[in-house]
Amino acid sequence: MLTLDANLQLALDLVGIFAFALTGGLVAVKKRLDLFGVLVLASAAALGGGVLRDLLIGVTPPVGISDWRLLGAAVVAGLTTFLFHPGVARISKVVLVLDAAGLATFAIGGSLKALGAGVDPLAAVVIGGITAVGGGMLRDVLAGQVPEVLRREMYALPALFGSALIVAAHHYDVISTAAIWACVGLVFIIRIAAVILDVHAPKPLRTGDLT
Repeated sequence: MLTLDANLQLALDLVGIFAFALTGGLVAVKKRLDLFGVLVLASAAALGGGVLRDLLIGVTPPVGISDWRLLGAAVVAGLTTFLFHPGVARISKVVLVLDAAGLATFAIGGSLKALGAGVDPLAAVVIGGITAVGGGMLRDVLAGQVPEVLRREMYALPALFGSALIVAAHHYDVISTAAIWACVGLVFIIRIAAVILDVHAPKPLRTGDLT
């Protein structure tokens, strides 16, 4: 069974949590929610995917609600957005980069944790994808809007691709710290390229006949 270094897992989790919490906080501010609402959406975006991951692999209570470091990172990011949201909004491109970093780290970290729990390869790929996009979907549902993962530039596909790569690396016994960060970097690059080039997953060609 694969055993992921605890410090590396924590690093992957903290990067993703802080990045996603900023995006959750910004959505809450745009919806003009109060401080509690901002913290709820920030925490949902940051921790929701990890909570789903842990529930799927049988880790209870999920670390997202039991590890003070993870909760603390989400709260700090939420407070930062609440207090300094004009500045955070002005650096929206930086937040977008952080969001891509969160997507990448959560996808790879989620698959690795699933593999470490003895999950089969296909399920590990799916769990990696859920870890990456689950929090954002929960954030958007709470905010009363169509989840961005369903309508933005390619988002879930890079996460699933990275998850598949890291699972393949595990299958062929070539897992290493370098391989892990290479997969993280690849997902990040694909996501950023999709934003810059405005690349979307295929959509229906004609919808005018639908009523």
